[in-house]
Amino acid sequence: MLAGSGAHAVATRSTLLERYASGDVRALSRAITVAESGGPAAQALLQGVRALSAGRPRVIGLTGSPGSGKSTLTSALISRLRAAGQTVGVLAVDPSSPFSGGAILGDRIRMLAHHADTGVYVRSLATRGALGGLSGRSMAVLSVLEGFGFGTLLIETVGVGQSELEIASVADHTVLVLTPAGGDGVQAFKAGIMEVADVLVVNKADLPGAERLARELRAAQMLAPHDEHTFFPPIVQTVASRDEGLEALLEAVQAHRDHLGEAGLQRRRLERARSELRSLMWQQVAARSGQASTDLLAEVASGRLSTDEAARLLLRS
Repeated sequence: MLAGSGAHAVATRSTLLERYASGDVRALSRAITVAESGGPAAQALLQGVRALSAGRPRVIGLTGSPGSGKSTLTSALISRLRAAGQTVGVLAVDPSSPFSGGAILGDRIRMLAHHADTGVYVRSLATRGALGGLSGRSMAVLSVLEGFGFGTLLIETVGVGQSELEIASVADHTVLVLTPAGGDGVQAFKAGIMEVADVLVVNKADLPGAERLARELRAAQMLAPHDEHTFFPPIVQTVASRDEGLEALLEAVQAHRDHLGEAGLQRRRLERARSELRSLMWQQVAARSGQASTDLLAEVASGRLSTDEAARLLLRS
């Protein structure tokens, strides 16, 4: 390392943080790039970002199966929130290209209508093979967006199935988007995806079967254990392509926020921190397993060393 390069790096991070805190959008973009890259520079930046008192925006996660209209719904929500005078940040998690590993920017393309609006910021992330509908660095990038002072943050996941539930540990409010006549009702009933939804949206409600799907969802809610204090996720019908049902959707999100209260929101924030910590620990454990020597693997394969003992040796190293 060249003499003085460490001090230069600290000064550079400080300058970036100052520009970011002043509302410089280019500094926001750069900060997201640093956060997504990981490493010591990212951790130092995140500490600074999280220490800023820019206020906590609403964080709304939108998830659902491919083709349910999540991107169209997200774009329509942006328009509605902007009409209400709110600034909006969007984190759109796209599938990775099998060739370059980068994001296939389908979500960004659908949101081009907002590209000239300075009150809207859209960032696409590649999953890079991560499961759960989110990128492995989603939570770090979300922290950077939170500190910038947006009124509402929207997170759109890639199309997910019934077991990919990571969005629930990240968003304040999880919106599950379903469509009629697509088998979504049956999938939602399976353990997992419906249980983490805070709002249920039947999108493309102008198609046949929308009312039936809504009735099936209500019936399924009543089958789950509940009492007089149980919060039943509101069921909203929307036609995102025609901007229909958006006000009802935002009211349903607010109803859930009122139900949580400040204490409930704080618990969700703590769970997000736990989820981020768990994710980073898994990454470190996976990296350690990749460092296992051929001799150690041979000891395990031959039965001379148990996998438990080998794991403890790796974790201690």
